[in-house]
Amino acid sequence: MTIPNLTLNNGVEIPALGFGVYQTPPEETAAAVEAALATGYRHIDTAAVYGNERGVGDAVRRSGLSRAEVFIETKVWITDFGYEATLRAFDKSARKLGTERIDLLILHQPLPGEFDRTVQAYRALEQLYADGRVRAIGVSNFMPEHLTRLLADTEVVPTVNQIEVHPYFRQSELLAADTEHGILNQAWSPIGGVTFYRDGSHGSTLDDPVIGEIAAAHSRTPAQVMLRWHLQQGRQVIPKSVRPARIAENFDVFDFDLTAGELDAIDALDTGVRGGPEPADITREHFGIEIPES
Repeated sequence: MTIPNLTLNNGVEIPALGFGVYQTPPEETAAAVEAALATGYRHIDTAAVYGNERGVGDAVRRSGLSRAEVFIETKVWITDFGYEATLRAFDKSARKLGTERIDLLILHQPLPGEFDRTVQAYRALEQLYADGRVRAIGVSNFMPEHLTRLLADTEVVPTVNQIEVHPYFRQSELLAADTEHGILNQAWSPIGGVTFYRDGSHGSTLDDPVIGEIAAAHSRTPAQVMLRWHLQQGRQVIPKSVRPARIAENFDVFDFDLTAGELDAIDALDTGVRGGPEPADITREHFGIEIPES
């Protein structure tokens, strides 16, 4: 099966379904990515702060695929924000990944309290893009107010905004703001990978009865239904797993369709409760992890 592509605002194509390696231990990353590439995934999403870029690069080289066949995305962490620091961050990531050019390079978080540093980091991405060292640039976890400030002080509109989106946390306002600017919504934690509180109870999207009923109607799993929900609403998704069976299950989502009523029913599960950190709370003081050179 070939994954359909989505076209970014600069004309570059990205697979609609990617493979994430967040929280995948470095020693397990290469095997997980190799399994994903063997299954048919062609987009791998990593980040400098994950500490596993080298494993991603090793897997791509061992896969037997040409470099051009695999879309590699990584992220610059906040400790490497600033014009010159971000240029060096590219060099660190490219060296670990073993590639001269990165397909998509994005800022991992905004720094609301030091937004000038955020702007300088993005200007470095613009320079890397102009030099052809990256094919596309973008952001992650930027709220509408962050996008407004960034767009006012930079030239290149981000191609993606990678954000937390799943049935319990839809971020409708942010989805609309990205779309208005021509920015692709890229969903991390697309199936709600952490446990959430809904209506005062302790539960998970995977156990939600509404999603379970829809899954049963299509002879699919809840995870497949949630991924299909994203895809039909135009989002790019990057599920993660280290288990080959789950990796294959998440890939098998292109031969069924949810009805408009089913999409609406999943939309209605939104609780507005975020699982990840609040973007407004990100500071170098509290999240300042140093990214090693190698």
